[in-house]
Amino acid sequence: MKEKVVIVTGSTRGIGYEIGLSFLKQGAFVVFNGRKPLNDEWYATLAPYHTQMMYVEGAVQEAEDAKRIVEETIATYGRVDILINNAGITRDGLLMRMDSTDFTEVINVNLVGTFQMTQAVTKTMLKQRSGAIINIASVVGLIGNAGQTNYAASKAGVVGFTKSVARELASRGITCNAIAPGFIESDMTAILSEKVKEQALKQIPLGCFGQAEDVARAALFIAKQSYMTGQVLNVDGGMVMNG
Repeated sequence: MKEKVVIVTGSTRGIGYEIGLSFLKQGAFVVFNGRKPLNDEWYATLAPYHTQMMYVEGAVQEAEDAKRIVEETIATYGRVDILINNAGITRDGLLMRMDSTDFTEVINVNLVGTFQMTQAVTKTMLKQRSGAIINIASVVGLIGNAGQTNYAASKAGVVGFTKSVARELASRGITCNAIAPGFIESDMTAILSEKVKEQALKQIPLGCFGQAEDVARAALFIAKQSYMTGQVLNVDGGMVMNG
Protein backbone atom coordinates (compact mmCIF):
# COMPACT_ATOMS: atom_id res chain seq x y z
CA MET A 1 0.00 0.00 0.00
CA LYS A 2 3.01 2.31 0.10
CA GLU A 3 2.19 5.64 -1.64
CA LYS A 4 -1.21 4.40 -2.80
CA VAL A 5 -3.81 7.19 -2.74
CA VAL A 6 -6.86 6.30 -0.67
CA ILE A 7 -10.12 8.20 -0.10
CA VAL A 8 -12.12 7.14 2.96
CA THR A 9 -15.52 8.80 3.32
CA GLY A 10 -17.09 9.37 6.72
CA SER A 11 -13.72 8.91 8.37
CA THR A 12 -13.54 11.38 11.24
CA ARG A 13 -14.31 8.65 13.78
CA GLY A 14 -15.27 5.01 14.25
CA ILE A 15 -14.78 2.48 11.48
CA GLY A 16 -13.83 5.08 8.86
CA TYR A 17 -11.14 6.58 11.09
CA GLU A 18 -9.62 3.19 11.83
CA ILE A 19 -9.61 2.29 8.14
CA GLY A 20 -7.83 5.53 7.31
CA LEU A 21 -5.31 5.00 10.10
CA SER A 22 -4.59 1.43 8.99
CA PHE A 23 -3.75 2.61 5.48
CA LEU A 24 -1.55 5.41 6.84
CA LYS A 25 0.42 2.82 8.80
CA GLN A 26 0.95 0.93 5.54
CA GLY A 27 2.51 4.01 3.94
CA ALA A 28 -0.48 5.16 1.89
CA PHE A 29 -1.63 8.73 1.29
CA VAL A 30 -5.07 9.04 2.87
CA VAL A 31 -7.82 11.57 2.23
CA PHE A 32 -10.14 11.74 5.22
CA ASN A 33 -13.66 13.09 4.81
CA GLY A 34 -16.52 14.34 6.94
CA ARG A 35 -19.40 16.79 6.86
CA LYS A 36 -18.01 19.31 9.37
CA PRO A 37 -14.79 21.27 9.97
CA LEU A 38 -12.37 19.52 12.30
CA ASN A 39 -10.58 20.91 15.35
CA ASP A 40 -6.88 20.79 16.23
CA GLU A 41 -7.45 17.96 18.69
CA TRP A 42 -8.57 15.64 15.87
CA TYR A 43 -5.51 16.46 13.78
CA ALA A 44 -3.28 15.91 16.79
CA THR A 45 -4.35 12.25 16.98
CA LEU A 46 -2.72 11.72 13.57
CA ALA A 47 0.33 13.94 14.10
CA PRO A 48 2.89 11.31 12.96
CA TYR A 49 1.15 11.07 9.57
CA HIS A 50 0.45 14.70 8.64
CA THR A 51 2.67 14.51 5.55
CA GLN A 52 0.65 11.54 4.27
CA MET A 53 -2.87 12.89 4.71
CA MET A 54 -5.40 15.59 4.05
CA TYR A 55 -8.97 16.31 5.09
CA VAL A 56 -11.70 17.31 2.65
CA GLU A 57 -15.03 18.43 4.04
CA GLY A 58 -18.12 17.47 2.07
CA ALA A 59 -21.47 15.64 2.06
CA VAL A 60 -21.02 12.59 -0.14
CA GLN A 61 -24.69 12.45 -1.13
CA GLU A 62 -24.31 15.81 -2.88
CA ALA A 63 -22.97 15.40 -6.43
CA GLU A 64 -20.91 18.58 -6.37
CA ASP A 65 -19.33 17.72 -3.03
CA ALA A 66 -18.45 14.23 -4.23
CA LYS A 67 -16.80 15.61 -7.37
CA ARG A 68 -14.88 18.18 -5.32
CA ILE A 69 -13.54 15.52 -2.92
CA VAL A 70 -12.15 13.57 -5.86
CA GLU A 71 -10.87 16.69 -7.65
CA GLU A 72 -9.00 17.93 -4.57
CA THR A 73 -7.48 14.48 -4.12
CA ILE A 74 -6.23 14.41 -7.71
CA ALA A 75 -4.97 18.00 -7.47
CA THR A 76 -2.86 17.02 -4.45
CA TYR A 77 -1.76 13.47 -5.24
CA GLY A 78 -2.35 13.09 -8.97
CA ARG A 79 -4.46 9.94 -8.82
CA VAL A 80 -6.91 7.83 -6.80
CA ASP A 81 -6.03 4.18 -6.24
CA ILE A 82 -8.61 3.16 -3.65
CA LEU A 83 -12.04 4.51 -2.72
CA ILE A 84 -13.65 3.32 0.49
CA ASN A 85 -17.31 4.32 0.76
CA ASN A 86 -17.83 4.27 4.51
CA ALA A 87 -20.04 7.33 5.19
CA GLY A 88 -23.31 6.27 6.74
CA ILE A 89 -26.03 7.24 9.21
CA THR A 90 -28.88 5.58 11.09
CA ARG A 91 -32.36 6.84 11.87
CA ASP A 92 -33.84 3.80 13.56
CA GLY A 93 -37.54 3.30 14.21
CA LEU A 94 -40.34 0.83 13.64
CA LEU A 95 -41.84 0.89 10.16
CA MET A 96 -45.28 2.05 11.30
CA ARG A 97 -43.81 5.03 13.13
CA MET A 98 -40.97 5.94 10.77
CA ASP A 99 -41.06 9.41 9.30
CA SER A 100 -40.49 9.47 5.54
CA THR A 101 -37.70 11.99 6.07
CA ASP A 102 -35.82 9.50 8.25
CA PHE A 103 -36.14 6.89 5.52
CA THR A 104 -35.00 9.23 2.77
CA GLU A 105 -32.04 10.68 4.68
CA VAL A 106 -30.60 7.24 5.37
CA ILE A 107 -31.01 6.17 1.74
CA ASN A 108 -29.43 9.42 0.54
CA VAL A 109 -26.30 9.23 2.70
CA ASN A 110 -25.73 5.47 2.70
CA LEU A 111 -26.73 4.54 -0.85
CA VAL A 112 -26.85 7.71 -2.95
CA GLY A 113 -23.60 8.86 -1.33
CA THR A 114 -21.95 5.60 -2.37
CA PHE A 115 -23.22 6.12 -5.92
CA GLN A 116 -22.05 9.75 -6.09
CA MET A 117 -18.53 8.99 -4.86
CA THR A 118 -18.14 5.93 -7.05
CA GLN A 119 -19.30 7.80 -10.14
CA ALA A 120 -16.99 10.71 -9.31
CA VAL A 121 -13.92 8.47 -9.03
CA THR A 122 -14.65 6.19 -11.98
CA LYS A 123 -13.33 8.54 -14.67
CA THR A 124 -9.84 8.74 -13.21
CA MET A 125 -9.72 5.00 -12.46
CA LEU A 126 -10.74 4.21 -16.02
CA LYS A 127 -7.88 6.36 -17.31
CA GLN A 128 -5.48 4.58 -14.95
CA ARG A 129 -6.94 1.20 -15.92
CA SER A 130 -6.69 0.30 -12.25
CA GLY A 131 -8.38 0.94 -8.96
CA ALA A 132 -10.18 -0.65 -6.03
CA ILE A 133 -13.59 0.36 -4.69
CA ILE A 134 -14.62 -0.96 -1.29
CA ASN A 135 -18.14 -0.30 -0.04
CA ILE A 136 -19.05 -0.67 3.63
CA ALA A 137 -22.38 -2.48 3.72
CA SER A 138 -23.80 -4.31 6.77
CA VAL A 139 -25.11 -7.72 7.79
CA VAL A 140 -28.40 -5.87 8.28
CA GLY A 141 -28.50 -5.45 4.51
CA LEU A 142 -28.24 -9.23 4.16
CA ILE A 143 -30.66 -10.46 6.83
CA GLY A 144 -32.68 -7.39 7.83
CA ASN A 145 -33.36 -6.11 11.33
CA ALA A 146 -36.50 -4.94 13.09
CA GLY A 147 -36.51 -1.18 13.55
CA GLN A 148 -34.03 -0.61 10.73
CA THR A 149 -36.02 -0.88 7.51
CA ASN A 150 -34.37 2.27 6.17
CA TYR A 151 -30.83 1.19 7.10
CA ALA A 152 -31.37 -2.36 5.85
CA ALA A 153 -32.75 -1.08 2.53
CA SER A 154 -29.78 1.25 2.07
CA LYS A 155 -27.20 -1.44 2.82
CA ALA A 156 -28.95 -4.06 0.69
CA GLY A 157 -28.81 -1.48 -2.08
CA VAL A 158 -25.07 -1.08 -1.49
CA VAL A 159 -24.62 -4.84 -1.98
CA GLY A 160 -26.50 -4.85 -5.29
CA PHE A 161 -24.68 -1.70 -6.37
CA THR A 162 -21.33 -3.32 -5.57
CA LYS A 163 -22.00 -6.38 -7.73
CA SER A 164 -23.21 -4.29 -10.67
CA VAL A 165 -20.23 -1.93 -10.53
CA ALA A 166 -17.89 -4.94 -10.34
CA ARG A 167 -19.34 -6.26 -13.60
CA GLU A 168 -19.19 -2.89 -15.34
CA LEU A 169 -15.60 -2.02 -14.46
CA ALA A 170 -13.83 -5.38 -14.35
CA SER A 171 -12.62 -5.18 -17.96
CA ARG A 172 -10.60 -2.06 -17.08
CA GLY A 173 -8.81 -3.63 -14.15
CA ILE A 174 -11.01 -2.03 -11.48
CA THR A 175 -12.33 -4.15 -8.63
CA CYS A 176 -15.39 -3.44 -6.48
CA ASN A 177 -16.13 -5.35 -3.30
CA ALA A 178 -18.09 -4.82 -0.10
CA ILE A 179 -17.57 -5.47 3.59
CA ALA A 180 -20.59 -6.34 5.72
CA PRO A 181 -19.74 -5.64 9.37
CA GLY A 182 -21.80 -7.22 12.10
CA PHE A 183 -22.12 -5.78 15.60
CA ILE A 184 -19.09 -3.48 15.83
CA GLU A 185 -18.49 -1.45 18.99
CA SER A 186 -18.74 2.22 18.02
CA ASP A 187 -20.46 5.49 18.91
CA MET A 188 -23.59 4.27 17.16
CA THR A 189 -23.78 1.03 19.14
CA ALA A 190 -22.74 2.59 22.46
CA ILE A 191 -26.17 4.16 22.88
CA LEU A 192 -27.95 0.79 22.77
CA SER A 193 -29.39 -0.62 25.98
CA GLU A 194 -27.72 -3.52 27.78
CA LYS A 195 -30.74 -5.69 26.98
CA VAL A 196 -30.32 -5.09 23.24
CA LYS A 197 -26.61 -5.82 23.49
CA GLU A 198 -27.27 -9.07 25.36
CA GLN A 199 -29.70 -10.17 22.66
CA ALA A 200 -27.16 -9.33 19.96
CA LEU A 201 -24.44 -11.37 21.68
CA LYS A 202 -26.65 -14.46 21.58
CA GLN A 203 -26.64 -14.27 17.78
CA ILE A 204 -22.84 -14.18 17.49
CA PRO A 205 -21.13 -17.59 17.53
CA LEU A 206 -17.78 -16.09 18.59
CA GLY A 207 -19.56 -14.60 21.61
CA CYS A 208 -18.15 -11.08 21.41
CA PHE A 209 -18.63 -7.81 19.55
CA GLY A 210 -16.24 -6.73 16.83
CA GLN A 211 -13.92 -3.75 16.86
CA ALA A 212 -13.40 -1.09 14.22
CA GLU A 213 -9.90 -2.48 13.70
CA ASP A 214 -11.44 -5.77 12.52
CA VAL A 215 -13.16 -3.98 9.66
CA ALA A 216 -10.02 -1.99 8.89
CA ARG A 217 -8.00 -5.19 8.53
CA ALA A 218 -10.62 -6.53 6.13
CA ALA A 219 -10.42 -3.35 4.06
CA LEU A 220 -6.64 -3.70 3.83
CA PHE A 221 -6.98 -7.33 2.79
CA ILE A 222 -9.44 -6.54 0.00
CA ALA A 223 -7.39 -3.58 -1.23
CA LYS A 224 -4.45 -5.92 -1.81
CA GLN A 225 -6.43 -8.40 -3.92
CA SER A 226 -6.24 -8.20 -7.71
CA TYR A 227 -8.39 -11.27 -8.49
CA MET A 228 -11.35 -10.60 -6.21
CA THR A 229 -14.35 -8.55 -7.28
CA GLY A 230 -18.10 -8.46 -6.73
CA GLN A 231 -17.74 -10.10 -3.32
CA VAL A 232 -19.24 -9.33 0.09
CA LEU A 233 -16.96 -10.13 3.02
CA ASN A 234 -18.81 -10.58 6.31
CA VAL A 235 -16.91 -9.36 9.38
CA ASP A 236 -19.45 -10.42 11.97
CA GLY A 237 -18.15 -13.09 14.34
CA GLY A 238 -20.15 -15.71 12.47
CA MET A 239 -23.48 -13.90 12.86
CA VAL A 240 -24.36 -14.50 9.20
CA MET A 241 -23.19 -17.72 7.60
CA ASN A 242 -23.82 -18.22 3.91
CA GLY A 243 -23.40 -21.70 2.60
